[in-house]
Amino acid sequence: MLEQGTISIHTENIFPIIKKSLYSDHQIFLRELVSNAVDAIQKLKMVSRAGDYAGDIGEPEIEIAIDKDKKTLSISDNGIGMTADEVKKYINQVAFSSAEEFINKYEGKSDQPIIGHFGLGFYSSFMVAQKVEIDTLSYQEGAQAVHWTCDGSPAFTLEDSPRTTRGTTITLSLQGEEEEFLESARIKNLVKTYCDFLPVPIKLDGEVLNKQKAPWRESPSNLSQEDYLEFYRYLYPFQEEPLLWVHLNTDYPFIINGILYFPKMRPDVDVTKGQIKLFCNQVFVSDNCEEIIPQFLTPMRGVIDSTDIPLNVSRSALQGDRTVRRIGDYIAKKVGDRLKELFRDNREQYISAWKDLGTFVKFGVLNDEKFKKQIEDIIVFRTTAKLTEKVAAETPVVEVQSSEGDAWQDVTPSPSSDSAPSAPYTTLKEYLERNKERNENRVFYSTDEATQATYIELHKNQGLEVLFMDSFIDTHFINFLEREYQDVKFTRVDSDLDNTLLEQDKDKEIVDPKTNKTRSESIKELFEKSLNKPKLNIRTEALKSDDPHGTPPAIVLLPEILRRMREMNAMMQQQSAEFPEDHVLLVNTAHPLIQNLANLNQGSIIQGDGQSPNDQLVNLICQHVYDLALMSQKGFDAEGMKSFVERSNEVLTKLTEQASK
Repeated sequence: MLEQGTISIHTENIFPIIKKSLYSDHQIFLRELVSNAVDAIQKLKMVSRAGDYAGDIGEPEIEIAIDKDKKTLSISDNGIGMTADEVKKYINQVAFSSAEEFINKYEGKSDQPIIGHFGLGFYSSFMVAQKVEIDTLSYQEGAQAVHWTCDGSPAFTLEDSPRTTRGTTITLSLQGEEEEFLESARIKNLVKTYCDFLPVPIKLDGEVLNKQKAPWRESPSNLSQEDYLEFYRYLYPFQEEPLLWVHLNTDYPFIINGILYFPKMRPDVDVTKGQIKLFCNQVFVSDNCEEIIPQFLTPMRGVIDSTDIPLNVSRSALQGDRTVRRIGDYIAKKVGDRLKELFRDNREQYISAWKDLGTFVKFGVLNDEKFKKQIEDIIVFRTTAKLTEKVAAETPVVEVQSSEGDAWQDVTPSPSSDSAPSAPYTTLKEYLERNKERNENRVFYSTDEATQATYIELHKNQGLEVLFMDSFIDTHFINFLEREYQDVKFTRVDSDLDNTLLEQDKDKEIVDPKTNKTRSESIKELFEKSLNKPKLNIRTEALKSDDPHGTPPAIVLLPEILRRMREMNAMMQQQSAEFPEDHVLLVNTAHPLIQNLANLNQGSIIQGDGQSPNDQLVNLICQHVYDLALMSQKGFDAEGMKSFVERSNEVLTKLTEQASK
């Protein structure tokens, strides 16, 4: 026996802390021990390149072995090994990180980083083991192999070993409650989870368990489009192909490597939970990147690998600080840069992707001033204008940020020329420029294409372009646009009608000498009497159209300011906005139905009781016209629908009675 003694511990009772509190999950021990084994192999390569080792380093590998009878688990490497003095220095002194010292000595001698930072990883083994043994032989010529043993107390033994092969074997005698780690399936799963992309083969019973190649560590020029897609499929199996991706590969102002994907959105995707995997030197750390990724980029998936992201000692959680925030800003900027370039160089593909990611981009604009300044000019809206754009073939875009000059490259194939046409999209500036002669600094928009279809059609028929702002975030986004474009008036299509939509010859209406009223005034009075709704504002206008039958007999308008006040109040009270009683019913005096209704009312013969035989029919038709107009704005409740059906049946009955006379 070479020596017997006690481990140098600088904090009293450190072992209970290591066993119970150092790591949040016991299974982390395997990640730490395999990472140490990879470090040992990388160190040997660095020593060899520096000319300090002339021997054959052989094929690097890590072997995991399970002995169920002895209840032991071992991890072996053919790396640099340790001498007795190094065991004393690096093992017997808790939290002395050999990685830091080694990097300082051999800096620049390896293209692969050393993983270890804290010097505590080895001691995670005591969370699951009642005894830990190290059997190791250094690469140094004439070195004596040594065997180290510790039972989880500060006491250890260090003695000579008969080992003849270079490298290190860590053997864990597992505690009774930790025997799950004697199952091959459990070990395979842990290797896949934590060590899948480490650059050394990890074997169990002769089977290589890990992929080894980390695509995000590759030069973007070495990866094909299929490589990116294959990596996405591997990370997220059974998912649709991603919309686009960004390859981060830079060492300034931070060392960050990664591939981030914008996935195709589906109803079952929880966009509030991030799915970006955080790595540190190719070792999986966490699925939690919420502190790094700005909230509006939460739907992104993929991998971020960085040594500049501050972790706690267990590497299981991020430490929120200024560095994390700056990295988040950096990632947001790179995403914004790529969106701008895609908009400029491949607008068809940009629009195709926008349908899924547009809501999140708008959210970023509302919450991130820097991001807003980046992309405010490339926010697009679906429009009724007949533009010539087409949707690109659904081929994802390869988006690469190279380290040379921090420039972006696009290696995406050009979209197919026979792509199917789609509803066009436009920016707000393009809309304003296109319409400045007809309606300068005015924007007509729709928030619901289905319920506002009548209003949209009225505008289209008169050559007025309408933008669709119909995502759930657009209620807030319209307010943002109004602050940004203070000289522009935003008008929802159902709030009021532009003069372009109305006939402007009311002064030429003939006054009926019997009533001293114009036709419009008589129609208004008729509806006021029939509907008997004091808060209802009835207007009579002639809607402009080449075909009056193609226009509605009446429409309901909701004054813009009043509607917004109600919506804001409802939002503050966390309620749905009720339909306001004080709205406008615009009766279209040019529609044949309204004209026939007026004639029917005027042609009635008054009986002795002052009632016309057609009065009831006229009243029913007025109510029916109003109901139809309301249906374009809101759905009926059960009682309202029952009354509507009853009135409809009554109108039809009276009309058929008259037709049969």
